[in-house]
Amino acid sequence: MIDYLIANAGTIIVLAVLVAAIVAIVVKMIRDKKKGKGLCSCGCAGCPSKDTCHKK
Repeated sequence: MIDYLIANAGTIIVLAVLVAAIVAIVVKMIRDKKKGKGLCSCGCAGCPSKDTCHKK
């Protein structure tokens, strides 16, 4: 098992970094949604999906 980890250390590190980045993005999206912010950050005035983001 240790030999496998050592032989594939670079791949494992890259995978861990990618997973951490994806988790961070999802967590930020969830926090922004809870704060009432839109996901596109371009404002809601002319957005055709404003009713989807901010349900009353």
